[in-house]
Order: sequence, then C-alpha cells, then structure tokens
Amino acid sequence: MGSDLALKLFSDLLLSSLLVCGPVLVLTLIVGLVVSVLQVITQIQDASLTFIPKIIAAVAAMAIFGPWMLRKLLLYASNLIADIPNHF
Repeated sequence: MGSDLALKLFSDLLLSSLLVCGPVLVLTLIVGLVVSVLQVITQIQDASLTFIPKIIAAVAAMAIFGPWMLRKLLLYASNLIADIPNHF
C-alpha cells in the first residue's frame, strides 16, 4: 500500500512539473532552433547569439505564463496538503 501511494504521489509530481515547466521549455526550444537555423544560414557562430534570445524568450514566457504556472503549483500543493489525512 505504501509503495502504491509513493508511486502515485511521484507521478502526480512529475505531471505537475512537466505542466509547469512545459511552456518555458517549449518556447526556448523553438527560439533555440530558429536561432540555430539562422546561424547555419548566415554562418555566424557566436555563442552569445544562442543564449541571449533564449533568455529573453524564457523571461517572456515566465511573464506570460507565470500566473497560470503559479495557479498550477498552488493547486498541486493545496491538493497534496488536503489529502494528508486520507493517506493515514
């Protein structure tokens, strides 16, 4: 019984973390791919050209999706805390 509970809590944790991190990771991945294609086309191989747009995209994603991500984290934490009596 204890291992089933641990696996369920761990799977809920992983799902919540993927949902929260997903928008930032996807947006920075897309920006990284676009910058890499532009670097291949123009043959400019400067390291700062990959990091600066990714940082800007990550900050923009945090600003846009931040309230939604916070709501998801608060919902997960409140459900986890509310279910503590049910686990014992």
